[in-house]
Amino acid sequence: MPRAAAENTNRFPMQIPPAEKARLMRAAALERTSLKEFVLRNALVAAEAVIEKAERISLDEEQTRFILDLMDNPPQPNAKLKAAARLLAARK
Repeated sequence: MPRAAAENTNRFPMQIPPAEKARLMRAAALERTSLKEFVLRNALVAAEAVIEKAERISLDEEQTRFILDLMDNPPQPNAKLKAAARLLAARK
C-alpha cells in the first residue's frame, strides 16, 4: 500500500530499477559527485528546459513582423471586443 506524502518533508521517495540506478551511479562517479547531487542537478536542468519551452514563445521573422505591424497599426475593435470590454468594466 503506498504511503501518503507528508506535507512537511523534503524527501522525494523514488524507486529505481537496479540497472538504471547502477547507470546513474556510474555517471555520478565519472563526474566525481554523489548520486543525489547528480540526479538533482540534472533533474533541475531538465525542469528548466521544460519550463522554458512552455513559457517562451518563439517567432520566426515573418511572425515577428506581423506582430510588430499589429502593435503599430492595431485593427479597430469589433462588436465582440467592445462587448467583452463592457463586461469586464461591469465586473470591476
